[in-house]
Amino acid sequence: MPAMKWWGWGHEGMEFSCEDKPALGPFIADKIGVDVRVRRSAPLRFDELEIAEPNLPAELRADLEESTGARFVSTDPLDRVVHGRGKSLRDLIRQRRGELPRLPDVVVRPGSEDEVAAILQAALAADAVLIPFGGGSSISGSLQAEDDESRPVISVDLERLDQVLEIDPESRLARVQAGVFGPRLEERLAALGHTFGHFPDSFPHSTLGGWIATRSSGMQSDRYGDIADMVKGLRVVTPAGTLVTRPVPAASNGPSVRQMVLGSEGRLGIITEATVHVRRIPQRRTILGYLFPTFADGLAAMRDLADTDYSVSVTRVSDAHETQFSFAMRVNPTLLDKVQSAALKTYVHRRLGFDVDSMCLSFIGYEGSDRHVSAQRRAVGRLVKRHGGLCVGAGPGVLYDQKKFDIPYIRDFLLDRGAAGDVSETATTWSNLMPLYDAVRAQANRAFDQLGVQGYFMCHLSHSYHAGACLYFTFAFKATSDTAMLGEYEVVKSAIQQAFVDNGATLSHHHAVGTEHAQWLLEDISAPGVAMLDALFEGFDPGRHMNPGKIVGAPAPVPSADPGPGG
Repeated sequence: MPAMKWWGWGHEGMEFSCEDKPALGPFIADKIGVDVRVRRSAPLRFDELEIAEPNLPAELRADLEESTGARFVSTDPLDRVVHGRGKSLRDLIRQRRGELPRLPDVVVRPGSEDEVAAILQAALAADAVLIPFGGGSSISGSLQAEDDESRPVISVDLERLDQVLEIDPESRLARVQAGVFGPRLEERLAALGHTFGHFPDSFPHSTLGGWIATRSSGMQSDRYGDIADMVKGLRVVTPAGTLVTRPVPAASNGPSVRQMVLGSEGRLGIITEATVHVRRIPQRRTILGYLFPTFADGLAAMRDLADTDYSVSVTRVSDAHETQFSFAMRVNPTLLDKVQSAALKTYVHRRLGFDVDSMCLSFIGYEGSDRHVSAQRRAVGRLVKRHGGLCVGAGPGVLYDQKKFDIPYIRDFLLDRGAAGDVSETATTWSNLMPLYDAVRAQANRAFDQLGVQGYFMCHLSHSYHAGACLYFTFAFKATSDTAMLGEYEVVKSAIQQAFVDNGATLSHHHAVGTEHAQWLLEDISAPGVAMLDALFEGFDPGRHMNPGKIVGAPAPVPSADPGPGG
């Protein structure tokens, strides 16, 4: 897989556009005051960057080249810049400005677990730092070396470890190397009649190892589970040797070592292989769109759906603000599309009593045999109707399925036009969903008012569980100036995150901790919880060679500019 842009999301030549979405430009102008026709800024050219020389002792370089072969040891400036950060909004803003972090001194691409072990031993001998790298899609600050790190920093890119090694069809398990990207994993499993079924927003640009290291969750987690449910066995190269956990369905052998690795963000070692659940490719797969009178009605329907024995693959409900954004994202609507849309709004308003400004769009996915899918659709349809909902067919679901990986590109588009757009997600109990939603929304709007900026805030439920759900918030605002943007973003992002922990929710559902969210960890898991993690990391890696400073021990992010009026 080619690396993503050094300054933005996705590959070179791929970008977000409003040209085929006639309603989106006016929508953005109305909601955040940005004229999408006017580009206010652009990233620096690569040749304008000031890139420090690598700190790579000759002996360490020789050991690394002996481990992997010289062609897989790179000090190329572009390689180092690409591997120096992830893709959080803070990362993108600073990259575009040319504010580079403490870059890795070398990028190494092992081709086997033995080579990973050799790299680690070379790093320990040289007192160097190792940072595992999958696709570089992290938005939590998991990939950046500490600013004051004086030791050599090695980025270990696992892209060559991308094989499906074995499938046990009887046990429905697959042995897979950790560096495989999402599309390649699905392609190779499909050739054998199977699917993994894990589809996070970052799917085209993220890897199995990255999903495990950050406790990822995919869009079809209602059926397939989160990554913590899907991973049954692990192989991890650690400072103490190679950790191996057996892929058994359950065990009572003390605190789960497998669970300790999940979400560890490279602090305990480098994940080289996992044994994961796979399933036969379903005979039929469909996602249907539904409309609910209000967000509360949609949440109540998802709550009741989670309390049934129905088997669905996707449960998603957008609030009214995200619903309006979704309608504005329609691609090249035909005259018939417009007539049908107008007719639908008239119908739900006059016949069903919906307030079209409050109605909410939902998606529910179904997989399995034709008979199973048909039965589930009928049963869920009755439940939806009890909550005032209306099925609007497969059309919206098809569009959602086609465009689900495109949204991250909009951040670069907005940055070019002087606006910041980002996400924060959390999880809480069913009884707390609406109170949390109201509290977070109020905090975000107060932050916009404090800064004196025009902002837009929207939300959707994205994953349902027995006791609660994930709420995924998206926000955007026009910065008062390019220099003030990062500080203003920090005010809004911090307000949202603080509202999570102040109102009984977790700091993140699936984006991990890294450095972006570390300042809220104490409030989330309590002081003994932080002490427990700190003891684990420091006790297992006392030399702080494995991605130090992530999760615990990370300083609070510091804005690089005045946050603007009232900040």
